[in-house]
Amino acid sequence: MSLRVRSHAPDASGVVLDITPESAGWRYVGFRVVRLTPGQTYDGTEPGREACLVILSGTINATAGQERFTGLGARADVFDGPATSVYVPAGTPYRMEAGSIAEIAICTAPSTGKGRPRVIRPEDVGLETRGQGTNTRFARNILDDKAEAESLLVVEVSTPGGHWSSYPPHKHDRDAYPEETFLEETYYHRLSPRQGFAFQRVYTDDRSIDETVAVEDGDVVMVPRGYHPVGTPHGYNLYYLNVMAGPRRNWVFANDPAHEWIVRSPSQPTQTPGE
Repeated sequence: MSLRVRSHAPDASGVVLDITPESAGWRYVGFRVVRLTPGQTYDGTEPGREACLVILSGTINATAGQERFTGLGARADVFDGPATSVYVPAGTPYRMEAGSIAEIAICTAPSTGKGRPRVIRPEDVGLETRGQGTNTRFARNILDDKAEAESLLVVEVSTPGGHWSSYPPHKHDRDAYPEETFLEETYYHRLSPRQGFAFQRVYTDDRSIDETVAVEDGDVVMVPRGYHPVGTPHGYNLYYLNVMAGPRRNWVFANDPAHEWIVRSPSQPTQTPGE
C-alpha cells in the first residue's frame, strides 16, 4: 500500500479525504478533511476518540455538546498565520456550519472522554522557528505534549521554497521513553502556488520501508514508522499539518545516526530538528 493518500472532490457531506486507523493499518491516528460551502453543515461524533477541528481556511460556527462557538476562523489559506481550532472530547457530538467557503481538518486519536470542549485561538498557539539556513521552517504548536489532551499532538509547519523540513531525518517509532516515543503520524501537504510539488521520503533502518513520494497540493503522507524528511523546491512554499498519537503523549525523537553530523558540526550551533 502506498503511503500517499490523495484528496478527491467533496462528497455529499463535504469530505475530501478520510484516513482511519483501519484504512491506515495502524492503531492511533485518524485524519479527515472536509470542505464546506457557505451555510453547509457537517455533523460528527468520534466514539472513544478525542478530536481537534483545525480550521484550515474560511470561517465557521461550531457546537460541541452544549457549547456553541461563533465566528471562528480568519485565515484566507493555511499560509495566513496560526489556525483557530476546536478541541472536542471523545464521544461529544459536534457540528460545524460554514460562514464562508471553509476547509477543516478533523484530527482524532484514542481518548476516554476527559476534558471539555474549548477553542484554541491563534494567540494560544505556540510559535517556534526550527533549524537554520535552508533547514529553517516555522512551527505552530496547536496541541503540543504540554497542552490539555489525552493522545493528540497537532502542529502546523510552514517551510519556505528551497528548504528542507523534518530534517535531518528523524524518527519516533520506539516505545522507549525517555529515549524515544512511538508515534504514528500523518502529513497533510499544501503548496503555494498550488501547482507545486514537494518530496518526502519515509524509510526505516532496515529499509523494510523505503518510499520516496512526490506530493502535490492536498496529499497526505502516512508515517507508520521510520525517518521522514521532506523538501520543497525553489519557488514553492510548503505547508503541512502533522497529527501524531501513540501509547504515550510525549514527542521524543531520534535522528538518523548517518545524518546526525548535520546538527553536530563544530561550524554550526546545535539545532533542534523536529518536524
